[in-house]
Amino acid sequence: MTDQTPDRDALPVPDYDHLPTGSLAHRIRSLDASEIGALLAYEEAHGDRLPITQVLRTRLDEVESGAELSSGDASAVAPELAPDPQGSGPVSPDTQGPVQNPPSQGVPTNPAQPRR
Repeated sequence: MTDQTPDRDALPVPDYDHLPTGSLAHRIRSLDASEIGALLAYEEAHGDRLPITQVLRTRLDEVESGAELSSGDASAVAPELAPDPQGSGPVSPDTQGPVQNPPSQGVPTNPAQPRR
């Protein structure tokens, strides 16, 4: 870790503050120890979110122990949410299923229930 906290714009992962934990774990696979250390310093100075610091510390330990870096690009901007399907809209009467009545529980006229 560095003594000075890096500026948000200088972080190796763009839009770092808004990434879900699972996405962050994948995005940091290509970072070296100094870049992960910068993210960790930034996180500790700003949000200090436990799940995030745990992911960063675990990966930092792995890299310092000789783990191979991924060939991906952590700075590549990729959508974190799936886009809406094209042409989707509200259900119309033409596309909805048949009307179903709930089962009549305990009603004597229900033919599915045997009479005693």
